Amino acid sequence: MTVKDGLAGMRKTGARTRAGTGFPGRFTRALACLAALAACGAATCRAVELRMSRDALERTLKQQLFGGPGGVYYLRGSAKSACFIAAEDPQLSFVEDRIVVRVKTHARLGRAVGRACLGVTLDLPAEVSLAPDAEGETIGFRDARVDKVSNRRELNFVLMPFLSHQIPSSMKVNAADLLRKALAGSTAASGYKVTLDRLKIHSMQIEGDTLVVDVDGTIGVR
Repeated sequence: MTVKDGLAGMRKTGARTRAGTGFPGRFTRALACLAALAACGAATCRAVELRMSRDALERTLKQQLFGGPGGVYYLRGSAKSACFIAAEDPQLSFVEDRIVVRVKTHARLGRAVGRACLGVTLDLPAEVSLAPDAEGETIGFRDARVDKVSNRRELNFVLMPFLSHQIPSSMKVNAADLLRKALAGSTAASGYKVTLDRLKIHSMQIEGDTLVVDVDGTIGVR
């Protein structure tokens, strides 16, 4: 059986191809599928499985939102402010069919007098859970549920939009861009220029410590 025949068989049976677990990931099986396409010039891959680890999503969040000095994100004020609200140390876990993000919050609430903040100092955990959601070619998140906040109105006024909007927005991953980066060196490795022309996410589900994303797309080989 040739590689081309094997690809045809994969299409007929609806077999899935898996692509890496890290970020950007090791797309070895997906690239094997692409190599098979070289004889065809272009084709549509169906039921390709992109597997993204919990660590990869956590790393994405840290890079997008907590990439400042010391890994601290200031919701109000800055490192030089007497009074401020800040978050740090995001920890991500998978619980049943949801993604839970926990952060440590630090706040000095009150009135700034010189370099001092006359008021109260708080150090509290905060937690939000999210459901994975397909947004075209983007791995997105919806249904944010804020599970842990403080009992102080001023702090919650800042924390609630941060947990329910900024965190899920910062975790989004464009799966098409991810795969295109992985394919960038395909010409040197195989002699063929492999391009991803279209990608659509159909569904996502959590399996253990992995977010499994089912996609299909159009791939060109030149």
